[in-house]
Amino acid sequence: MWVERVNLSGIAESTSVLRSRSSPAQLVITFGPTQSLRSGEITRLLRTSFPEAILFGCSTGTTVEGRSLSDTNTVAVAIGFETSWARVAIERIADMSDSYRAGQAIGLELGGEQLVGVLVLSDGLAVNGSALVNGLKNTLPEHVKISGGLAGDGAQFADTLVTVGDLAESGLIAAVGLYGPSLRMTHEAAGGWDEFGPVRIITRSDDSILYELDGKPALDLYETYLGDEAAALPASALLYPLKIWDPACPDDEVVRTVLSVDHARRSMKFAGDIPQGWKARLMRGSFERLIDSAAEAADSAKSQMENQTSYDGLCLIVSCVGRRLLMGQQTEEEIDVVYSSIGGSFPIVGFYSYGEILANSKTGPSGLHNQTITLTMISEVA
Repeated sequence: MWVERVNLSGIAESTSVLRSRSSPAQLVITFGPTQSLRSGEITRLLRTSFPEAILFGCSTGTTVEGRSLSDTNTVAVAIGFETSWARVAIERIADMSDSYRAGQAIGLELGGEQLVGVLVLSDGLAVNGSALVNGLKNTLPEHVKISGGLAGDGAQFADTLVTVGDLAESGLIAAVGLYGPSLRMTHEAAGGWDEFGPVRIITRSDDSILYELDGKPALDLYETYLGDEAAALPASALLYPLKIWDPACPDDEVVRTVLSVDHARRSMKFAGDIPQGWKARLMRGSFERLIDSAAEAADSAKSQMENQTSYDGLCLIVSCVGRRLLMGQQTEEEIDVVYSSIGGSFPIVGFYSYGEILANSKTGPSGLHNQTITLTMISEVA
């Protein structure tokens, strides 16, 4: 397996270098601002340079490349496999309630012998991420690793999209299946947020919409805690995520982040399911705890992959936009600690998302997480 950064401003030169590789590029992953991807110019450049590769990516407010962050750049990496292979599946949805069905359809299409893992990218505003992943898990073998995230748009929450092939659309879900006995895929995630305030009961909800906590409007509670920051909802709510758990399984906790608010109904829409009857508690973060958790995740992911590879590999970072908004310029420290641990071994690329997907992991059963940093490492063995 080989991985090379694609220089989008000098793509002809970049392509000539890649042609010297032992195998052609089979997968090109791209992350960038919504408008940059929607214009189609980047897709046309990549299609010309990599006519046989799967083009795969999504929008974001912040890209990651190496140890650098950018709110304006589009990043791309080309990947070639020595003995492994990739397939792509897509689904369009018109309504969030269709998310589970879409996950099932993708799982059925990609399932097959020698499937090791699935990378999934989804529209960040129109899709219920937890239902999507549950649909995937329902149709894929338990050993298959599922990683990825929901497309982002920074603090705007206005327009997200997924790119696959020549498409760049909202309401789109794309997944790449990775196959072969020599393929290795490991992943790790970490949070670093601290709980505060009393434990509450989710007394009224509907899928990803939260209406009441302890019998009182959920939006009222958030506005009370946010004070003057409430005027900046929903973006300001990213600084105060909600931890939820099933009282019957108290160790299986997940964190949820707000996508939008309905002032008339006093409700809040989250990136994943908010089951009625579950317990909930507000959270907040500190720079030190968030950065330390990123370092721990990187060390753990690297240790899982060590001594397994003889080819190059890729480290894919999907981190939450809430972490980016809270840490501001100090977000670079989160990426720097990951680079210090992994960057010498694997190239790093990634994006800041509206939801992080990581299934079959110790981080929880739902597969969708918010306010986390997730690391997926992919490589081949000889």
